[in-house]
Amino acid sequence: MGNLVLPVLTLCGRELTRFFRQRSRVIGAVVQPLMFWGLVGAGFRASFQPPGVPAGTSYAAYAFPGILAMVLLFTAIFSTISVVDDRRQGFLQGVLVAPVPRGSIVLGQALGCTALAVLQGVLFLLLGPVVEVPLTISSALAVTGVLVLVAFGLSSLGLAIAWRLDSTQGFHAIMNLLLLPMWVLSGAFFPAMGVPGWLGWVMRVNPMTYGLAAIRRTLYLATPGASGAVPDLTLSLGVTILFGAAAFATAVAVARKR
Repeated sequence: MGNLVLPVLTLCGRELTRFFRQRSRVIGAVVQPLMFWGLVGAGFRASFQPPGVPAGTSYAAYAFPGILAMVLLFTAIFSTISVVDDRRQGFLQGVLVAPVPRGSIVLGQALGCTALAVLQGVLFLLLGPVVEVPLTISSALAVTGVLVLVAFGLSSLGLAIAWRLDSTQGFHAIMNLLLLPMWVLSGAFFPAMGVPGWLGWVMRVNPMTYGLAAIRRTLYLATPGASGAVPDLTLSLGVTILFGAAAFATAVAVARKR
């Protein structure tokens, strides 16, 4: 058990320590979602009347769950870049020759990224009442649990991509090609109702759609109708868990390749 637990805790703690020692990352993690949320909310406020959204919902309130998902997404991108840097600096090679399973190495990295993403997401979650998003203890705990699942899946997917790359430029190109469209087509900016048929199918097969739907459902536990026309909570949680498991299994399989 020591060969399994100790590497996980060590690598997880290393990710947290490195994050808090870099002030630029801390400032960017806090300011970027606030600025993006404010600009997008103000820009679309007058023209926001999409189908499937409860009457009286402001765009800032509608986009709030999407910005929560963006916090998780960007944290997964920036945190998994460390794998590329670790390889270039020789740290990853030192870890790989240690007598520990590759799965525990990947799990430690994924949990470190997940912890950072959830921490930032919870801090942003506290701003929900500012745009009249009801926040109770039960809903806050439920949303936090969903954030853990979504962040773990995104972090594992990022690790699966970063593990075989040796260039940060290539990593950014692939992440922008894959993860950013996943976020945009999850319902973060616009609901699935009213979009063209082909785009609706893309949104339905997008696993991020169900992660965002789970965030919306848990935010409005007391008033389910306020979450809008999104997949139900059971389906959303099931798809999110399967996505996280598949992404982690893929990351472990990639890490085991010589």
